[in-house]
Amino acid sequence: MTAPGKWKVLFLCTGNSCRSQMAEGWARALKGSQIEAFSAGIEARGLDPRAVKVMAEAGVDISGHRSKTVADLPTKDFDYVVTVCDHARESCPLFPGKTKVVHVGFDDPPRLARDAQTEEEALAHYRRVRDEIKAFVETLPGAWTAERS
Repeated sequence: MTAPGKWKVLFLCTGNSCRSQMAEGWARALKGSQIEAFSAGIEARGLDPRAVKVMAEAGVDISGHRSKTVADLPTKDFDYVVTVCDHARESCPLFPGKTKVVHVGFDDPPRLARDAQTEEEALAHYRRVRDEIKAFVETLPGAWTAERS
């Protein structure tokens, strides 16, 4: 059950393996007193080990997360759904009532890392996106607070 006054926010991505997991991890670590964070995918593809690694480097442990779909979540009653990739935005399921859907797209680290020559080069893509997601999460709930009734 949500603590009084907390925003229920779902970060939605295609496979719930990387970007949405990072966003959930950051939201829990940075905004846990204001946001009850969830993540899911249009499909479940498994947790990306490189995402786990770069989040751990930043002091956020997502190793216990699991890849899931919206159907696997304990609730569908969110204040906000944040789509973090274009495919999720285009395929976003409908949510009941008051839920607002917001799109904030981030590059796909696995796609960027596909042509990396070294593991360090691959991880650099993950780190950049990790830091971009952190910067976004740091702005939350921001303007949303004014909308709260």
